[in-house]
Amino acid sequence: MDKIIIYTDGSSKGNPGPGGFGAIIFDGENVREIGGRENHTTNNRMEITAAIEALKNISENAEAEIHTDSEYLMKGITVWMKNWQKNNWRTKNKRPVLNKDLWEKLLAETEKRKIEWEKVLGHSGHELNDRCDEIATSFADGENVKLYNGSESNYKVFH
Repeated sequence: MDKIIIYTDGSSKGNPGPGGFGAIIFDGENVREIGGRENHTTNNRMEITAAIEALKNISENAEAEIHTDSEYLMKGITVWMKNWQKNNWRTKNKRPVLNKDLWEKLLAETEKRKIEWEKVLGHSGHELNDRCDEIATSFADGENVKLYNGSESNYKVFH
């Protein structure tokens, strides 16, 4: 079984404000773009939501590599999560963990799959990360977004 490659991003206009998320899922020869919108949210919530929704779109027990430009998402799931759980969802400063509801959903989705996390530089000309940003931003702005679903050989990053 080939590893599934996923790119994710989140956006919000105001923090909080209207937000969107975007993800691109490379599953074998198929490429699928997904995205969504919330009326009142934060950028961090949309970053986590992008990863949750992407994982919901692949089979359980799959192997996947998730690329994100969000240090918050990356460190939250790979570094901070264990201590949050150990400390009853409290930070090292004894404050409640922000976005606990989404972290728990993300944890549940990652536990069903073998996931590797990769950091990419945001807004650095990486066309797949830029496309995720475009999807997320368009949803946050309430614009119509044409999402691709088809073969990788026909996939052109829309700019």
